[in-house]
Amino acid sequence: MTDQKRPAHCAAPAGAPAGKTAAESAVIMTHQVLPHDANPAGNVHGGVILKHIDTAAGVVAMRHVRGWAVTASIDRMDFLKPVFVGELVVIKASLNMVGRTSMEIGVRVEAENLLTGEVRHTNSAYLTFVALDDHGCPRQAPPLIIEGETGQRRLQEALRRRELRRQAMSEERGGE
Repeated sequence: MTDQKRPAHCAAPAGAPAGKTAAESAVIMTHQVLPHDANPAGNVHGGVILKHIDTAAGVVAMRHVRGWAVTASIDRMDFLKPVFVGELVVIKASLNMVGRTSMEIGVRVEAENLLTGEVRHTNSAYLTFVALDDHGCPRQAPPLIIEGETGQRRLQEALRRRELRRQAMSEERGGE
């Protein structure tokens, strides 16, 4: 957001905060699926999975900025395999890219059958969060320190997704 577009109550951005690694904010969260999470067939509701994905990504974003962050978008969501009542849902979330105020967080969801030990990859999603100051205005996020080949690959993939999101938004707005 440029100063010209910044609402009057939003202050000019402060200097750049110190960088952090993805490992410093990554989370693994779990949830055991109970009957109230599921439909009559015993499959967990997609909205329950989405809520946990958004929560895990939000924790990553807030840990990274050590402040408020809100969901700006969730990329495409495919439900690859069902999750059943009694299983443990494992949500793994980590930063892929940090822009000036926005962050892309990758989330992988797995279901573990607690009786057999079988683990299935059920969902993956990419979410964009925006760091906010105490007045609800976008603020600068700490840069992401890229570590290793995996970190570099995730960054390059995130940059491609960001460009595709920007193109799609431009097309939706009629080429603005």
